[in-house]
Amino acid sequence: MLATKPYLTQSDAQKILDAANKHAEANNWAVTIAVCDEGGHMIGLIRRDGCAPLSAYIAQEKARTAAMGKRETRVYEEIINNGRHAFLSAPHVSGMLEGGVNIEVNGHTIGAVGVSGVKSAEDAATAKAGIAAIL
Repeated sequence: MLATKPYLTQSDAQKILDAANKHAEANNWAVTIAVCDEGGHMIGLIRRDGCAPLSAYIAQEKARTAAMGKRETRVYEEIINNGRHAFLSAPHVSGMLEGGVNIEVNGHTIGAVGVSGVKSAEDAATAKAGIAAIL
């Protein structure tokens, strides 16, 4: 028998985007919100009015890094800030700033949300507000 596991649907991604966008709107934050599947493939993105164009790239990379690493990007930022600069050479990891949050269900990372545009802790809070809509 083949193993089964949960996965992130397009409907889930839309619920995440809607909730994260509502959180950002309530705080008047101009951010980009990116949602990806477990492999780091984008399945949804919102770039709010007034958001810096660069944030669209940063949000996507935060989401990819959190999904493929199966942990929040804050962890990578802390590793580097604590002196392990060699980690900057890790392949396929470029969103190593707080604001990427993996989505875990029954022990499986099924995707992630990356947010960019405000302070890193606020980016992470926005991502978590989105994820709360499906968990």
